[in-house]
Amino acid sequence: MDAAPLAHTSKGDVRGFRRGATAVFLGIPFARPPIGALRFAAPVPLEPWGGERDATAYGPTAQRGDAGITLIPEPSVPGDATLNVNVFAPADAAPDADLPVLVWIHGGGFTSGSPASRWYDGDAFARDGIITVVISYRIGFDGFGLIDGAPANRGLRDQIAALEWVRDEIRAFGGDPARVTVAGQSAGGGSVLALMTSPMASGLFSAAMAVSPAIGAVSRQAAGAFAARVAARAGVRADRAGFASVPEERIVAAQRSALAPHLVRARSSLATLLDDGLPLGPVVDGDVLPRHPLDALSDSASSDVPLVIGSTDDEFTALTARFAGVLRLVPVPLALAVLGLRRTRRRAYLDRTRRRGAVAVLGGFFTDRVIRSTVLKTARVRGAAQTWLYRFAWASPVPSIGVACHCLDVPFWFDHLDADGVATIAGTPPADLAAQMHGAAVSFARDRDPGWPTWDATARRARVFDAPASATAVETDAYAEVAPLV
Repeated sequence: MDAAPLAHTSKGDVRGFRRGATAVFLGIPFARPPIGALRFAAPVPLEPWGGERDATAYGPTAQRGDAGITLIPEPSVPGDATLNVNVFAPADAAPDADLPVLVWIHGGGFTSGSPASRWYDGDAFARDGIITVVISYRIGFDGFGLIDGAPANRGLRDQIAALEWVRDEIRAFGGDPARVTVAGQSAGGGSVLALMTSPMASGLFSAAMAVSPAIGAVSRQAAGAFAARVAARAGVRADRAGFASVPEERIVAAQRSALAPHLVRARSSLATLLDDGLPLGPVVDGDVLPRHPLDALSDSASSDVPLVIGSTDDEFTALTARFAGVLRLVPVPLALAVLGLRRTRRRAYLDRTRRRGAVAVLGGFFTDRVIRSTVLKTARVRGAAQTWLYRFAWASPVPSIGVACHCLDVPFWFDHLDADGVATIAGTPPADLAAQMHGAAVSFARDRDPGWPTWDATARRARVFDAPASATAVETDAYAEVAPLV
């Protein structure tokens, strides 16, 4: 029987387990537990431990309690040491193997999500000679609330601390700290763009991959107003001492209560919600996040970092389908006008969209305004910097989904179609499509080239992932229907 893998880090030894040809290490802490005096502090380095540390179970998660039914099964794990990483490496990798590294950041709208998901297990990457590190970070108000007397963007600081851990420790698992690709989906993809523009993250990765990026860039004014609402609902002063005086569960409840009226007001001003987003997420603080990521990228931030970026074709259409009975009665041009799209752009958008019917067009509009326009804007502002675009166009055969929805592409990138919950939203997904997408991610992490032409302002090309899979499915002007919104 093969011995359990052992890695020698600078803080102490960690003992994982072997799963086939993969060495798995779960729940390795990269910072001290953010509790007590450290609850609203920047992440604090760990003290060394003696002997071996067991790394055979997922570590505690920042997500607490039952998250309910989500597209990606992301369990909550109780405990205090929530700042931890999971590492997946080839079982035979030597410490001096210098293998490429993929660091994955989970999504969840900056308020939920967990690295303790089998969807993120890196066995297929390990099979192909890539080490995967899945990181945790503080979410919700504890991670991103703007608190007087506390450092801002604690969740982003956690992500940076995890990347510093990779820089300092990944050789113990066979990785090369000079060949790190940071990647993430949804809020994780937005985090990737934020990290690309943060001076604190400079030099910690050499390539990036933003999957369906939802940018978080809350103004200090909006973040401060939201913190005041949370404090009022929790019955405390809106400063560090006040928030620290009540347990986390009470702050989480106050956070949810404070978000509710924001969403109610947004129903009468959906255009504002689409433009500004929710008031909880990375804050433009002039320090960790000096500027809005798109503004910083337009000024050549991370222009030397190759980037793969893209989205699914219909991130949110499955949500609008729930209101099909009502939406079918709404004239689409009128609905788009209410949503803030002026006449000239509205006509151009309706002329270009491939979607038909109120449900599809309005769901597509939310998709395009929130996610796909970010993809196109990023490509444009990066100019000549190496940027590869893609579209995930494969529509789920599950009747309740029926489109290329949010999260559907994640198990394809990880080549993990047999993970629990995949069949729920993907039915029986095509393995050849997963092989192509995963192969592109491997090629990018290893060779800095996913296998199709880069974006340029003339051809505006993107790789289209669909079934039946084709290795040559490159489309010119692939995001043309989004252009009127940018």
